[in-house]
Amino acid sequence: MRAMTVTPGKSDSATVGEVSEPPVADGSILVEGLLTGICGTDIELVSGAFGSGRPGSDQLVVGHESLGRVLEAPLGSGFDAGDLVAGVVRRPDPVPCPACARGEWDFCRNGQYTERGIKEMDGYGAERWRVDPYFAVPIPAELGELGVLVEPASILTKAWEQVDRVGARSWFGPQQVLVTGAGPIGLLAALIARQRGYDVHVLDRVSDGPKPELVRALGGTYLTDLSELGVVPDVVIEATGAGQLVFDCASLLPPAGVMCLAGIHPGPATVDVELDALVRQLVVRNAALVGTVNAGKRHYADAVDVLLAADRAWLQRLITRTVPLSQWPDALVWEPDDIKVVVDLRG
Repeated sequence: MRAMTVTPGKSDSATVGEVSEPPVADGSILVEGLLTGICGTDIELVSGAFGSGRPGSDQLVVGHESLGRVLEAPLGSGFDAGDLVAGVVRRPDPVPCPACARGEWDFCRNGQYTERGIKEMDGYGAERWRVDPYFAVPIPAELGELGVLVEPASILTKAWEQVDRVGARSWFGPQQVLVTGAGPIGLLAALIARQRGYDVHVLDRVSDGPKPELVRALGGTYLTDLSELGVVPDVVIEATGAGQLVFDCASLLPPAGVMCLAGIHPGPATVDVELDALVRQLVVRNAALVGTVNAGKRHYADAVDVLLAADRAWLQRLITRTVPLSQWPDALVWEPDDIKVVVDLRG
């Protein structure tokens, strides 16, 4: 069967490769791959920056943002043929560490976890894949192909959970939210903020195209320069990973403000900042910075709820381009108006 493959550690190795049928060891549910989303992680995998295949293999099937249709499922699994399903990305380490033993594998302490399409496990970018029922996420039929957004949305449901937990150390009643970056992560963060009833301000460099329109359609305010922000943000969701912007936004936090770092900058960079002054501000204001990555099982279920509550037409506008599997490396070349690019595993 065909699959999206790379050679881990080798740059520009993306190809449509012929691979073996998925092993039963991957799970008892056999799935027809429908769509997989592309993100910065996939671009880094193709660059050779990181990634590892199954032990003994020099090839990795990529694709961690998944949507498929069940072909076969065992009785009692909770799934039937024809059901839509997505797969959880991370698997707990075999030790397991205390976090993994409690189902919090997104907080793995020893780094021995595996990840579909990233670390020591083939991903979902294939015509067929298998998944264990425990790591399968049911996608309601009414979401249809928008179910491919569940994995990226899970990153943000976790991020907001972390904001809530940090904020709960004291009285916490956020009203103003700043989101930096209007890519899929930033826009989904803004969507959740609006669903919560917050005033949302989204900062991005582009001044036209779908990004400003999508923010305004949510009822949010779109900014191209931080100086345009006319409020003090109670919460910042930072989705760019740009060091100077992180510093500038952290400096804006009010007493007990929370900033959640959800982005990683793709390249090395150094920033000259007055770190001592920032630390002083954070300390005297009881402000907090917290990083977040990956998601746990409950965050996928929360993501389904978020997408079900959203306007379908708005969600559809996030998917700006679909590339057939036969041409999947083309999905790595971003066009100016691209937000979410997906690969159609049937094409």
